[in-house]
Amino acid sequence: MLVLYGSSRAGGNSELLAEKLIGNHEAERIYLRGKTIENIKDQRHEEGGFEKKGDDYYDVLDQLMAHDTVVFVTPLYWYGMSSVMKTFVDRWSETLRDRQVPFRETMKRKIFYLVVTGGDNPKQKALPLVLQFRHICDFFGTKCGGYVIGEGNEPGQVADDREAMFQAEEMSRRLK
Repeated sequence: MLVLYGSSRAGGNSELLAEKLIGNHEAERIYLRGKTIENIKDQRHEEGGFEKKGDDYYDVLDQLMAHDTVVFVTPLYWYGMSSVMKTFVDRWSETLRDRQVPFRETMKRKIFYLVVTGGDNPKQKALPLVLQFRHICDFFGTKCGGYVIGEGNEPGQVADDREAMFQAEEMSRRLK
């Protein structure tokens, strides 16, 4: 299992809820805030395609490709995923064009999970993010294993969201 943390803060609510979901499962953790992933420059329609950047994108991508189960963890920032998570996902367009990487076929064999936390009624306001995540899964034919949305603004506050903590624990039982 690979866990991709998209929070800009270490030890925040998203991480706390994700760790509840991970439980005792063996997992590799990548904290995207510690990686340099450049913004995409759309070169899909240029003859030479995308220019490779000297950043950490392909290192993170290699880890994504190597795992069957992937947990995406993000706080709800302005009603969407964090910028570092979105930048990583945006770069997938680059990989889709790279004919040397069987990206789409590999993504079909994965199971994705989503963990989101936020304040200001996140169980309602994070639903567009959940829908976006499902559309991403549908695009690749990837199985969406589920999601959990927790409420918490101050550090550690999500632990008081008993419903989210219970859902994370129940989802943990279903993880491969």
